[in-house]
Order: sequence, then C-alpha cells, then structure tokens
Amino acid sequence: MDVFGGAPRFLAYPRPVMVQSGTDAVLKCQIGGDPRPAVIWERNNEKIDPQGRYRVFEDGNVYNLIISAVTTEDSGQYICKAKNSIGETYAAATLKVEGEAQEMELREENKPRFLIKPLSTRVGRGEDAVFSCKLWGNPRPEVVWEKDGRKLNEIFESTHFTVGYQDGGWFQLKIFKTRAPDGGVYTCKARNEFGEALAGAVLLVDAGPGHEEEGNRNGYTNGHWKAHQGKQRSGRQVLNRLKDDTITKSTKVKMFAVTEGKHAKFRCFVTGKPKPEIIWRKDGRLILSGRRYLLYEDREGYFTLKVLYCKQKDNGVYVCAASNTAGQTLSAIHLSVKEPPVRFKQPLIDLEVWERDLAILECEVPEDSVPITWYLEDRRLQPGAKYGMEEWGTKRRLTIRDIGVDDDGIYLCEMPDGGRSIAEVAVRGTILRKLPRKVDVLEGENAAFCVEVEKEEMDIHWYKDGIELRETHQTILKSFGRTHILVFVNTMPQDSGLVTFLVGRSKTSSQLRVKAARHCPPSCPVGVQINTERANAALLSWIPAQDSRRNPPSGYVLERQEVGTGSQEWLQCLTTDSATSVEILGDSVPCEADYRFRICSVNKYGKSNNVEFPRAVHLVPVARIQAPLQDALVPEGQDALFSIELSASVIGTWFLNGTQIQEDERFSMRRSRTHQSLRIRGVRDTDNGAEITFIAYGIRDSAALYIQGMSPLVRFTAIPDDERNKTIQKGCPIVLHCELSDPSAQVHWYKDGSKLHPQNGVEILTEGLVRKLIVHSADFFHCGLYCCKTKGDTITFTVDIKAPPVKFSTIPEEMRTRLIEAGCPIILQCQVSDPEAHVCWYKDEMQLVSSSALEIHSEGNTRTLVIQSAELCHSVTYSTIFDVERSKSLEAGKALELECKVADSTVPVCWYKDGVKLFPQNGWEIQSIGILRRLIIPSAELLHSGLYSCETSDGAIHFTVDIKGDFNQIFCMRKQFLDSPVWGITPFLISV
Repeated sequence: MDVFGGAPRFLAYPRPVMVQSGTDAVLKCQIGGDPRPAVIWERNNEKIDPQGRYRVFEDGNVYNLIISAVTTEDSGQYICKAKNSIGETYAAATLKVEGEAQEMELREENKPRFLIKPLSTRVGRGEDAVFSCKLWGNPRPEVVWEKDGRKLNEIFESTHFTVGYQDGGWFQLKIFKTRAPDGGVYTCKARNEFGEALAGAVLLVDAGPGHEEEGNRNGYTNGHWKAHQGKQRSGRQVLNRLKDDTITKSTKVKMFAVTEGKHAKFRCFVTGKPKPEIIWRKDGRLILSGRRYLLYEDREGYFTLKVLYCKQKDNGVYVCAASNTAGQTLSAIHLSVKEPPVRFKQPLIDLEVWERDLAILECEVPEDSVPITWYLEDRRLQPGAKYGMEEWGTKRRLTIRDIGVDDDGIYLCEMPDGGRSIAEVAVRGTILRKLPRKVDVLEGENAAFCVEVEKEEMDIHWYKDGIELRETHQTILKSFGRTHILVFVNTMPQDSGLVTFLVGRSKTSSQLRVKAARHCPPSCPVGVQINTERANAALLSWIPAQDSRRNPPSGYVLERQEVGTGSQEWLQCLTTDSATSVEILGDSVPCEADYRFRICSVNKYGKSNNVEFPRAVHLVPVARIQAPLQDALVPEGQDALFSIELSASVIGTWFLNGTQIQEDERFSMRRSRTHQSLRIRGVRDTDNGAEITFIAYGIRDSAALYIQGMSPLVRFTAIPDDERNKTIQKGCPIVLHCELSDPSAQVHWYKDGSKLHPQNGVEILTEGLVRKLIVHSADFFHCGLYCCKTKGDTITFTVDIKAPPVKFSTIPEEMRTRLIEAGCPIILQCQVSDPEAHVCWYKDEMQLVSSSALEIHSEGNTRTLVIQSAELCHSVTYSTIFDVERSKSLEAGKALELECKVADSTVPVCWYKDGVKLFPQNGWEIQSIGILRRLIIPSAELLHSGLYSCETSDGAIHFTVDIKGDFNQIFCMRKQFLDSPVWGITPFLISV
C-alpha cells in the first residue's frame, strides 16, 4: 500500500436535502482517498461537533451527518471537508427545512396556558382551603402542585390534601382543616410535549380565637411572611407562662452566653409528618417577629430564632415547642447577656415618632475624649442633611430629620472598645408593618414580601427598580384587607433589585438578592443510550440532569469494565468537559473483549453516582507495532522463531510466502496478550529466502528466513540510538540513512509495516554502501516506525514530529499604546506565526469572550479584538495569550507535571482532581514560583488519570490526564498542533 498516495476526491457529491420541520435530516457524501481521509462537517465556518442534535457516522466510504428534530434555523449550507496526508477537498450541501411557521403555530396553540389562574386566599384555622385553575393544552397537561418549592407529598400526609381534575380543563387543589404552617406560596406547574406553564397563589391562615400565638407560625417564608396579629391577651399569656414553667422544670436547659450588643441565634431541628407547628417563648411569653426577633425555617430545615443586638432584658429561658397531631416536644436554652467592660453613663432609650417628624437619640459616654460611631443596624451613619451628630462633654446626640418608614429600626452608639448602647426607633404612620431591609433567596425559590397599612382599601403600589409591577403568572400581587402581599415565584437572577411599596406619601423598601444555588456535587446524567450501528465502535450519549442549572457539572467521567474475566474492576477511560455524547473506538481498549460502560458527573464539589449504559459491546483494538519481525538466520534442521510485539491484544494470522499457516506438527503459533510468535520446526534448504508475514486488524509486517551457509549475508553497520530515534520539527526534512556491508545489496523501506515507494516529496537513494530515505517536508502523519530491510538484516528508526513554537510578530510601541475618543471603536490586532494557533484576549487579567459589544476575529495569521464603542471603563491593559496544553498522556511511573500561569504572583490557587481538592502528600508537590503554579506527582499511576483543575477566585483551567499502564495507548485524544505548546503574551495599553 502506498501510504503517501491518493488525495481525497468526491465519488458522489452531497445532494440538496428538503425535510419537514421536526424530522431528522441526513446529509451524505461519498469520498475516496489513500490513506483514508479525515472528514469533518462545517456550518458558517465553524466545525460541527457530533453531540446533542448532531451525529456523524461512516458507512464504508459514505460519510453521513444527521441532524435531529430540525427547525428552520437549521436551513442553510453545510460544508463537507476531507483531508489526508496528500491533500484535501470539500463540497457544499444545502438543507431546506419547511413547515416551521406551522410548527410554531401548532406549538403555541397546543402548549399549556392558564385561562384562569389560581387565586390567593385567606382562611381561618381549621377551615378548608381550595385553589382552582383552568388550563388549556393538547394533549392534556400533566399538573403538579407545590408549596414553597416542595412537592406536597414531601411535607403533607396524604389525608391532608387532595388534587383533582374536572371536565372543561379545571384543576383543583384542596387542603383540609388548615393549620398555621400551611400558609405560604402554592404553585401549579403544567407541562405537555409542546411546553410548560406556571402560576402561583398565596394562602394565609388566620389563627382564630384562642390560637393567636399561632399566627407566629404562619409560613416561615424568607423570614418575612405572616400577617400582623396585634397584641396578645394577658390571660392567654399567663396561661402560656404557667405551661412553660411546668415543662422546663422537667427539661434539660442548655446554657448560652452572648456579649451585650451582639446577636444570639438558636436553631431547633424537628421532624414529623404532618409537618410540626413551631412556637417560641421567652420566660413563658410568646415571641413574635419584630425589629429584634427574627423567626424562620432555614434551608437546612432548622427552625431558627435570632435575637438581634442583645440587651440585658433579653436574659432568660427560651423554649422552642413543636407539635402536630401525633404529639409534641420542646427544647429549652438559657440566654445570659454579658455586660461590656466599659459601660455608658447614660444609655440610649427607645423612641416612638411619627412620620416626617424629628427623632433625637442621646447617650452619655464615660469620658469626654471617648469617640463614638452611630449605626442603623449594620449600616454606619454619616453626618449630613439626613443625620445630625453632636458632641459636648460626655454627651452624644444623633438627630434624624424628616423621618420615614425605612428609618424604623435599631440604632447603635458604639465606643472603640466595642461597648454599645442600643435603642429601637418605632416610626408611626400609614404603614404599620414595613418591609425587611433585604431578602436573600436562592435561584428557583420564591421571594415573598408583606406590608400592613392602617386602613383598608387604600391606594397602594409595588415597584421594582422604579418600575411599577403588574400581576403575572409568576408575580403575585394580593391584598387581604389591610395586608398587602407581593411574591416572585421561581426567582431568577434578573429578579434582583430594589422592591418598594408606596401608599400615599409613605413608602418602605427592601433589597432583593437572588443568589446562585448552594454548592454541591452534580446529579448523575439521565437518558443514557448506547448505539452500536458502526462496526467496532460504540456511540454513548446522555442528558444532563434537570437540576444541572443549579448544580452544573464541570465534566463527565466515563469508565469501562471487561465482561467475562471475573473481575469487577471499573477503569476510567475518558473524561470530557461539556459533550453529551462520545464515540468509543476499538482503538481505545487494551484487548478484544465485551465491554460495559458507566458514567458520572463531576464538578469541584464532588461527583455524582454512576449510571451504567444498558448493554455491553464487543470491541477490537487497532494494534500498532511495538517491536517488528526480524529476519532469521538458522542452520538447516534447526527451529526458526519469529515474534512481533504489538500495542494491543488482537488475533492475527501468519503466512509463509503468501499461504496461510495452519497449526500442525511443523508450525506452532502462540499469543500472549500483546506478544505473538511463530515457530517453524526443522527448517529445510527450500525455506531459504522465504517470506514470513503477520497480518492482524490494521497490522501487516514481514521478515525473511535464511538458511545458514547457503548464501553470503548482508549486514547493516550499527547506528547510535540518537540517529535512530529522531524528533523533527514540522516542515523540516526527514533524512534516515544507514550503511550496508555489500554495496550491491537491495533494501526495502517500510513505515508501520507498509512498504514505501519513491514519489513526489519522498526520495529513496542509493550511494555506495549508504541507503537513504528523504521526506522533504515533515508533517504530523509522518510520525511512526520506519524499517530498512535487506537480505539477512533489518534496522529500525523511530520518527516523531513536533510543532514549531508559536510566536507573536513584533508590534510597534505606538500600536500597543492607544488613545481612543469615547464612543469610537477600539481595534487591536496582532500577528501569530501559526495560522491555526488559538489565542485568548484578556482585560486586567480577566479573559474576554465575544458579545454584542465585543468581537474576536481570527483570519489567517491575524488575531483581532474589536470593541464597538469605547467607554472610560475600557481604559486598561489588554493582552493576548496562547492557550496551554490541556491534555497529557504519559506512561505509568513517569513524573506528571501540570503547570499554569497567573497574572498576579500573589494570587493563591487550589488544585482539584475529579472535583476533590488536592493537598501536598507522599511526595506530591504544589509549587508557587512567581506567576507559575505547578502540581507535580513524581511517579504517576493509573489511578492518577482524570480531570484536574487549577482554580483561582476568578476562574479555572482544566487538564485531562491519561496514564498508560501495561498497554500503550489505552485511550488517546491527540491534538498535534499542541505537541509543543508555548506561552506568549502581547499587552496593549488603552486610554479613553
């Protein structure tokens, strides 16, 4: 076979394809070439990755691109490119998708939508609560009801609620004999094959006569939920106090101490079904939410009481009492408030003022020289138009002018030694219950706000960031008499902002912050499938879990298990960053066998459970020659032994002068994993010069058998190892030469077992005793094992091709320092030596990505950054940087070294493997030298394969490491242009 001949050519060009929207489209072309070309598909000058809706497969010399569930956006031109070592070619295929408009109309017509959404309601304790809604959807949607983001069967017993459906599209949720904890936000989620819809409603449960204290338990949403309950009746308080006094005598009371002015936080974890009702008491008196008391259920399920800015009057016993229909329990703790070492001569006193009045707070410090600082809760106050601050002698005064509802709160006067004096300022006016200063929720949770005003039927308005809110399916606005509620259902980051309630001239505001979900390992992939249509390959595909938006995986780890060996060991065979499908070839396994596969998701916080693919697949490795056949010189009548060492265990066939050899008395064949051998017993004179050939899947190698004494032998002169193992830079000539003992002897050159012939770019020369093979311009496919064979001897050469170092062309200083007028475009350009080199652009050490205002171009050797309109914030230093080697493959036992650079030498980094944080141990080194950060493992083992990450507070860089064990190239993903990575940086200074 001529390994350098046969440029790719189209045997059948791709035809235009017209399909209906929603179906699959198949683009195909037939391509010939020797060696077999590599084929890729492109659209809009971008390579199509075979994942998601795109799949590629080969059927002989027919190459197919399959696009699943096409839409009109898939219409257009697709390019099929074929390339091998001789040349390349390409052709265009046109895809037209019809029916998208009809499909969109069908989808809009049939997806779920609320004709009548559920209405918020208010019921008394023990009454039934009913939510009804009318939905349209074809087919009929599946409906799920949730409370505060949790499914009802997780928090309610089955007898406490029922869901139903009635003709006409009516769906209903009914809650029987409501209790205080039933209050909250209820959502109805509807879904069918065309889409989904969501709507929410609020339930308030009034405590009712004799249960006033239970109003304190109504909801626990965001720490700010229940309706205002008013003052408690004194008779009821006495009864509660007596009840608690009796209970705490038989209950172990824990002790807790806090310094005056600090916070005290009590958490109580209670489980039960139905969900327990919780009340808190202090010294027998019921505790209600207020300025200094926060009551809520946190995300870990703890019922929490937080006492803010503790005073001496907060000393006492606090009891958490939990009860449901099955029983009750309680827990008690004694709070001791320690006095500060230095006390105020005269502390602040609580104050009650009317809106738009003047509020004056006064206190007295121990000495004239003691400075103080004023705070409104955690916000330090500064003197100005709003706040006046005065000092004379030991007296200290704070004046609050034009006081409003948001000035209601806790004020502190603090001395340098930490001593504090605390006062509550109550602002009376139209708004009786104001908003909290801030509300923090996780993405996907509900955010609820409640305000109470002095009269019913007042003209009220809700705003977010100055824009008035209107009710939608996911924004609930509801008024119950004097109580007004706002709920954002299933919050997203864009819901963050300043929420304002306005009534007349009075207003109260709250800062809503929607935070990313808490960090935790990702969920395992779902929908795993295995496709074995292609010979000696398996296409594995999967779908990220539905919660991947909250806990995104940084990659996936694939493992395999050999079937039928009795071993239950799973070995890692692949890691991938974001792909949702991967093709496993026979070349990736160590030996011919049946294999199972499983997959898990990983991120920096850990890994998910493994999911096994549904069936096994038979794979045969594509072996490579490690030690070729050698000619044998044997005395007549003796045995001749031929052996070959491969990179993988495969079944091969032996031939003698072109005739297949069968096992018998004369011929003996042995196979021991990667080692294959043939023994010929009692060689004869007729065997002299016989050709022995070994053929396996993708392997062919030959040697000669000579009988000693029958003809003079030709020998090669010994060559040093450095002449036989060559590393050549791409584009440079490859020159292999050897010297014979006989100038007339003929030789044959082979590459990877295939015979070579002179052709364009390849010369085979004879000069006296010297024999030469010359390749004029080295390319990556020239890597391999070369042999020069003559009668009686063989000499081998190993050739490796490396990429030339990538460099930036010099840029004049005036082009690197630019002064740009605001509003004008910024265009930065640089030249690289390799047109295929990948570069990254940075601004103040932060990597830039393309957006509507910023473009990054790569044309030939030119790399361009374009900012459409310059602003003052663009006045910085920009830089380009070459990407680093992200894949490492090395033999077990060798040193593994991973390296990256940071912009600032003081920046700390953390190293992770498969999501687990690494620390120096057992010879491992984590180095920090200037801007270099290194991880060094002196002796790599198979278990060190995996996904490594080096992370700073601003970003991360990932490495895929493959450690080879007993078998070479167990799995290899090579990008030849990264064989010799070089870091380079070109900075630009921009002033606007």
